[in-house]
Amino acid sequence: MISKKRAFIYAAIIVILTSIFNFTLGNIFAIPLGQKVIINRSTYDYYESMEKEFGKLFMLKDFLETNYYREVDGDKLIEYSIKGLFQGVEDPYTSYMTESEFEELMTRTQGSYGGIGVIITPGDDGLVTVVSPIENTPGERAGIVTNDKILSVDGKAVTGDDLDYAADLMKGEPGSEVILSIWRESRREPFEVKIIREEIRLETVRSEVLENNIGYIRISMFDEQTAKDFETHLNDLERQNIKGLIIDLRNNPGGLLDECLKIADMLLGEQVIVYTEDRHGNREIERSDAKQIDLPLAILVNNGSASASEILAGSVKDGNRGKIVGSTTFGKGLVQQVKPLNDGTGFKFTVSEYFTPNGYNIHGIGIEPDIVIDLPEELEEQTNMERHEDIQLQKAIEVILDEIE
Repeated sequence: MISKKRAFIYAAIIVILTSIFNFTLGNIFAIPLGQKVIINRSTYDYYESMEKEFGKLFMLKDFLETNYYREVDGDKLIEYSIKGLFQGVEDPYTSYMTESEFEELMTRTQGSYGGIGVIITPGDDGLVTVVSPIENTPGERAGIVTNDKILSVDGKAVTGDDLDYAADLMKGEPGSEVILSIWRESRREPFEVKIIREEIRLETVRSEVLENNIGYIRISMFDEQTAKDFETHLNDLERQNIKGLIIDLRNNPGGLLDECLKIADMLLGEQVIVYTEDRHGNREIERSDAKQIDLPLAILVNNGSASASEILAGSVKDGNRGKIVGSTTFGKGLVQQVKPLNDGTGFKFTVSEYFTPNGYNIHGIGIEPDIVIDLPEELEEQTNMERHEDIQLQKAIEVILDEIE
């Protein structure tokens, strides 16, 4: 026979094991009881918190679907609710994108899309603001310039709060016409611009040899091919025995950070290119190696130079690798990541802010050139000025010649 003491121990073990089993089972399964379901306390607390947090949203969705005078699209209500969630961050660079919007973003960074070729951002005044037109696109040829405010597209009012909507309106079949209503600070009244859309195939790098054997490379933005194309153009110029190099980043709205870093690594010696810092103070530092081009260097910038182009200019300036010439840059010092979702939609969000090698955050401030040369107002609005009129370029040539001598 089992002793009473041993029997008590066995019974206690069974009770403990049964309690553990029931607790585990209760956390995984709900137990039906007629028209009711028994759930454990942690599951109940979870759903109660969900009700407090999202109950109003679900209630209003049901109300509209039931009471609105026409049938509404429930899926669209959810899409716009998610958009509103991202707008609540109050950061123009953080947004949720529908499937078509996300596809357009991916296409743009790959170098080809249909539209007019302008880069836009939400302005501090709440208006759709032009960062810069892309070189040799319908937007540039129509005279769109940095800091133009787009008030409407084909008669539909647009604001910086719904930037993706504005971009979608400007996109269209090549050969079709779009009409923009523009406000420009130098004019008293808004004016309309008619633009014929084209298939925008971006060639982001071009080069030539200027007088006195000075190499010139123009980078219009940073897409997936930019660093590779830059290296090709640079090698070609070096084979022609150039004595100095000018890199033109004017009206370059930025683009892919990795491409910018690859180009900086070709130009700079061993130094910090840029570092980023997140909300927790965690830093990621990007450095160049010891290899560099052994040529006098000047970088041209203006107020249309933003984001990645400011990173490149800032690394050259802080590393004393060359002279920055032109006017103060746009001032975008935030870093975004893009995340795809399984249903084809996606989102982008600001993950950190970046600092130049000497620790400057240029967001909202911009980079002041070593040599400030502001173009006359009438030339700032001119997209294809003659070389002798381009006093910023002429100053950069003068800087290079001084270095050569």
